[in-house]
Amino acid sequence: MNCYEHTLIAKQDLPESQVKTLISKYENIINNNSGKVMKIEEWGLKNLSHIINNNKKGFYFHIKFEGIGKTIGELEKAGNIDQMLIRFLTVKVKKHDLEKVYFEKNK
Repeated sequence: MNCYEHTLIAKQDLPESQVKTLISKYENIINNNSGKVMKIEEWGLKNLSHIINNNKKGFYFHIKFEGIGKTIGELEKAGNIDQMLIRFLTVKVKKHDLEKVYFEKNK
C-alpha cells in the first residue's frame, strides 16, 4: 500500500457536531475502501489566502493514511459532492512523519 496525505478545508460556519461527523465520514471512507488511517490532525480555523465561494476562513483537517487507488477514487468522489467542503487535496508521500504536528493549537 502507498502512503497518502489528504487535507480538507470545511466551511467556517459548521457547528462542532457536523465537524466531528465530517471527520468520521472520511475516516470511514478510507477504512471501508482498503485503507488504513494512521493519524488525523485538526488544524483549526484558518484564513484562506483568497475568498472561495464567499468564505474567508475554513476549518482545516489533515489525514495521513495508507491506501490503494480505489481508496483515493472514493475519497475524491465523496469530496466532489460534499457541500460542507470548500477544497480538498490528496498527495502521495514516500513515508509518513507521525511525530511532527505542523499546526499545533495554542492553549
